[in-house]
Amino acid sequence: MNWLQGKTGWALLAAAALVFPLFAQNNYLISVATQAFIMAIAALGLNLITGYTGQFNLAHGAFMAVGAYTVGILTVDHQVPFWIAFLAAGVVTAVLGYFIGLLSLRLRGHYFSIFTLCVSYIMFLLIEKWESLTHGPVGIMGIPAPTGIGPLQFGTPLSQYYLVLAFLVLGLWIMARIVRSLLGRSFMAVRNSDDLAEALGIDLMRTKTLSFVLSVVYAGFAGALYAGQVRFLGPDLASEAVTFDLVMFVLVGGIGTLLGPLLGTFIVTWLTQSLQFLQDYRMVVFGPVLIALIIFLPDGIVGTWLKRRAQRADAAQAEKAATPGAAAQEARNNA
Repeated sequence: MNWLQGKTGWALLAAAALVFPLFAQNNYLISVATQAFIMAIAALGLNLITGYTGQFNLAHGAFMAVGAYTVGILTVDHQVPFWIAFLAAGVVTAVLGYFIGLLSLRLRGHYFSIFTLCVSYIMFLLIEKWESLTHGPVGIMGIPAPTGIGPLQFGTPLSQYYLVLAFLVLGLWIMARIVRSLLGRSFMAVRNSDDLAEALGIDLMRTKTLSFVLSVVYAGFAGALYAGQVRFLGPDLASEAVTFDLVMFVLVGGIGTLLGPLLGTFIVTWLTQSLQFLQDYRMVVFGPVLIALIIFLPDGIVGTWLKRRAQRADAAQAEKAATPGAAAQEARNNA
């Protein structure tokens, strides 16, 4: 029954996403939803390394910028077709993530987070100062939209919306397969205790590095989609503010859950758009709302709901076990 309910819930979410453009009032709302999907893909990657493996990576937004700039540089400066540049973005972020992971994952806890924050700032400086490669503060303009595939064309906001939605669904499916596999259980074992994971025969460095690489590949592909959707890149994409936004999405939705990063991204994006009329003062309202969510829902919206559901199930089971003759009655019913 839980399996069926889960499938029904995901189907309803997919249906809502499919029909959303029919109710959107203009292309601006469709473009905002498209960017929310892109950020959700990146948040899924951050949730893998942080929520499932327990390593708080503060360079995640910078890897998203690496993927975006890979597409921008290849398509604008070297006239590489978009989809080849898109695949190259995943390769570049994976290779870079592998070597940075080998260095950073030797550290634990706050030391790892501080190291990755420094890495993020170094990557930001490289993008801003390496003008011959990244165009520096001017940024990269004129990035082409994703090229068509057969009869499918992606030059309009609506077509890009469905393209990014398809990648989000694919990313969710792959992530679900990862976290529910033996590999995903290894990630969670590392999150719970390094010593216990080693006692179970798990290679800590290899497991952490693999999780790190997989997570930044999600960020790289999200950045590649961002480049094709926005079609302009600036160094601010590599700033720590992007990473903090992604962290906020994961924390609000529920860290260590599949639905959490999506729900957090959509809720925070909706709040941000709703408070735009406040302009520079919207953070005065937005900040306390987020603080309240973190205080009263420390496990996030999805995490709190799952915990309470488990508590109710345990209470019902305990009540059933305490009822005289309940076990015998249950045995007769099963027979």
